[in-house]
Amino acid sequence: MGAAAGTDAGLDEFPGVGRVLTVVPTYNEADNLAGVVGRVRGTVPSVDVLVVDDNSPDGTGALADRLAATDRHVRVLHRADKDGLGAAYVAGFGWGRDHGYDAVVEMDADGSHAPEQLPRLLAAAADADVVIGSRWVPGGRVVDWPWRRQVLSRVGNLYTRVALGMPVSDATGGFRVYRVAALEKMDFESVSSQGYSFQVELSWRAHRAGLRTVEVPITFAERERGASKMSPTIVGEALWRVTVWGVRGRLLDGGRSGRP
Repeated sequence: MGAAAGTDAGLDEFPGVGRVLTVVPTYNEADNLAGVVGRVRGTVPSVDVLVVDDNSPDGTGALADRLAATDRHVRVLHRADKDGLGAAYVAGFGWGRDHGYDAVVEMDADGSHAPEQLPRLLAAAADADVVIGSRWVPGGRVVDWPWRRQVLSRVGNLYTRVALGMPVSDATGGFRVYRVAALEKMDFESVSSQGYSFQVELSWRAHRAGLRTVEVPITFAERERGASKMSPTIVGEALWRVTVWGVRGRLLDGGRSGRP
């Protein structure tokens, strides 16, 4: 794992939450990164940004370094290999914990998560352990998705709620705020899932650890530039893992545990 580049991070705090770090994993997102980082910094100036780049061949890492060189609130964590979304987030969360942040944000680098909606999620985090930006609660919606993908997401989330007995409408959503103390209770560094199942596993760990999770409606937009990382393999992994967790939970559960 590479070192984080950039000058000393800011010490500003978001009211009611504390020091906040937005973790943005990247792989070949040179077309989108500057715009996303600029929008985060313009919308919530008190929030720092950590770009976690998996050695992108399109120069995303070098672009992130240039952004960090001109803004003390932007840092870069370079990783040697493309090791998956879940591993990138775990690395970013660990960096945030080690550098004294009180909360971390999950946000995609492709622009599908609007930074302009981040203040609402952070406001909700003042009274919660986990905040999920949800597409499937009243007020939430998706833009420019074909109906088949909407059905797949809705059905997948319904299956997740039934299989795991977890009252979360958008367990696969990737726009989130976590209290760092809550992540520690969830033993986040032991998570090995990727893609959708990474989001589901963290949701389930929070639920089983008795943490307070709230959902805030968001508008999710399909990326405009670059190629989606979604694949049938990622969807299949999520369905398989949810099924296994659900069966294990029913066979073994008598109490509650933070670790699936």
